[in-house]
Amino acid sequence: MFSFILYALLAGGVAAPSTASPDLVKEFRERDQALLDAVAPGNVKVWDAVLASNAVYVDENGEVMSRDDFLKQLTPLPPGASGTLVISSYSAHEVNDVVTVIHTDDEHELYHGQHLSAQYLMTETWQRQNGSWKLLLVHAYSVLKEPKSIELSSAELDAYVGRYSAASDLNYTIRREGDHLVGEREGRPAAPLKAELRDVFFVSGQLRTRKIFDRDKAGRIVGFVDRREGSDLAWKRIP
Repeated sequence: MFSFILYALLAGGVAAPSTASPDLVKEFRERDQALLDAVAPGNVKVWDAVLASNAVYVDENGEVMSRDDFLKQLTPLPPGASGTLVISSYSAHEVNDVVTVIHTDDEHELYHGQHLSAQYLMTETWQRQNGSWKLLLVHAYSVLKEPKSIELSSAELDAYVGRYSAASDLNYTIRREGDHLVGEREGRPAAPLKAELRDVFFVSGQLRTRKIFDRDKAGRIVGFVDRREGSDLAWKRIP
């Protein structure tokens, strides 16, 4: 699929993508909003009309679906759930008969009486085929949001203070500054640590990673792991 898209972009020469005209942007934005409106009720016909025969959809969980597989899983929200997806930002660029689109979508869902929200970053590739625009590729990315943090007492915070090492040349220092912790890896700027839960901390702007602390049988902190996408970088406390 990537090779096909690249060929489509280069087939007419070396023309660089340019911002689409306002009319074309409006046309595509309306088309994409209609696709989003079709998600909650599971309106397959709306998507079926625009997806290319060899379309690929990559969802926010990283699952790669063919056209048929995507349409098959497009079903109405279950009982007790309702929601909307609304485009909040939109841009489009065109070169020859290809248009690439990036849009941000805000989701608001009412799930059994509770309000949930999320945001998605969508990238798309469209191609003009026999006079009609067809959707070749969609990649959905779930935008990470900073979780709520909790307050810990000074005594609780002091338990984490110390030096940690992951290798002879990889050291990390945690200190307390007032009512919060600050962590600093050697050679990098210091950053405040926020407690998501007891023994689970994060850094603003680094939301793919959590620092999860380990305690011994006596309850003393002996180290932590930097966990990112299920992979751990282990740090041991230096006595």
